[in-house]
Amino acid sequence: MKIGIVNDMPMAVEIMRRAIVSTSKHTVAWTARDGAEAVARCGADTPDLVLMDLIMPGMDGVEATRRIMTESPCAVLVVTATVEGNAAKVFEAMGAGALDVVQTPTLGGNGGAQGSAGFLYKIDATAKLIGDEPDPEPEFREKARTLIAIGSSAGGPAALVKLLADLPADLPAAVVIVQHVDAQFAPGLANWLSEVSKLPVRLAVEGETIDQGIVLVAGTNDHLVVLPGGRLGYTPEPVNYSYRPSVNAFFESVNRYWRGDVIGVLLTGMGRDGAIGLKHLRDAGHHTIGQDRESCAVYGMPKAAAEIGAVAEVLPLEQIAGALARRIKASPTAS
Repeated sequence: MKIGIVNDMPMAVEIMRRAIVSTSKHTVAWTARDGAEAVARCGADTPDLVLMDLIMPGMDGVEATRRIMTESPCAVLVVTATVEGNAAKVFEAMGAGALDVVQTPTLGGNGGAQGSAGFLYKIDATAKLIGDEPDPEPEFREKARTLIAIGSSAGGPAALVKLLADLPADLPAAVVIVQHVDAQFAPGLANWLSEVSKLPVRLAVEGETIDQGIVLVAGTNDHLVVLPGGRLGYTPEPVNYSYRPSVNAFFESVNRYWRGDVIGVLLTGMGRDGAIGLKHLRDAGHHTIGQDRESCAVYGMPKAAAEIGAVAEVLPLEQIAGALARRIKASPTAS
């Protein structure tokens, strides 16, 4: 791939350039010192991938990403000194069209680059995502009998990182996540979650089966739903739902068409989306969990669910993964 590097720190630019040219797969097309220069260079010589810093003088990485996606679209990978410290900016950039995020490699004490392996891995993963490399054949997986259905909104990405990081690799269940997020941001969210999860994470595809040991994330602005026969699909209906994709639409479809066990989980978020659907799951005999007030970034959706009796168990975020693993292990349907 032809790669453009955008960073106002010469040392960071040189470390990234050396890492890139150390492989035979990629070349550096140009470098830019700020967002405005990056926009101009993309217009004159659009690369396959732009490595975009966030905090720069003048035009920052968020606005530069937005302008590039409008004027000369190409893949953008956010490269920042601290992912957690710049989380708000990262999410803004992904909302503007960036595909993923990685930490900037640094100069180690021995003169070598620290973090270059992860940096190059992200570049290669992005190449696969945009079609520069073929994806491997999917491995066979057993159809799930237990489904963990998760809904989240404001504060959800950070909560999902914690929850997925704590789930075991041998979890005998499927996990499907509906997070309120624009479709442009969904691939980056799935990739970010895959970095911490012991289970494979990817976007849900129209018509696929729900397989054990896989985490699927809603990936469009239409609603992710379970269809008759247990497969996944997307639908614009109901069109009057302000939240897209809707947690409630997903929970309702799970209750109607999933024939195995279900654990419904409602995490941090603003509003009431998911409360009624979670109530219907509980009324049907399925276990339900709501995140507690103290660990929520926004105690809206779990609160609304608790107020109508939809939540069987209220737990702090750090206890939810353990509770899920124990309950599934104790289930007679667990493999």
